[in-house]
Amino acid sequence: QVQLVESGGGLVQAGGSLRLSCAASGLTFSSYAMAWFRQAPGKERDFVAALGTGGSSTIYADSVKGRFTISRDNTKNTCVLQMTGLKPEDTAVYYCAANRLVYSKSTLAYNYWGRGTQVTVSS
Repeated sequence: QVQLVESGGGLVQAGGSLRLSCAASGLTFSSYAMAWFRQAPGKERDFVAALGTGGSSTIYADSVKGRFTISRDNTKNTCVLQMTGLKPEDTAVYYCAANRLVYSKSTLAYNYWGRGTQVTVSS
């Protein structure tokens, strides 16, 4: 049974930082591309960042480029989203997702999802 479990969310002031982690189990982690999406209340789930199986290929949403960094540790089956320079508009539930081999900006591409972790940025 595949499980993705996010952690690290919380309340932070604008300009602050948070580090989100996604712990994966039940899959061959090194064979899966990983991604982070987010969903604000009343809005669609939006792409944030993704990286390939080896961790060297990454893509980001324009809104987070230069502020967020996605990484992975295939020895620990974890994917991390380091967020800096947080803004109130970054407030959302953040979801970790996994897809076999190929990363994408589309939610439709991902087979497995975590339950999410809340990030709230106060102004």
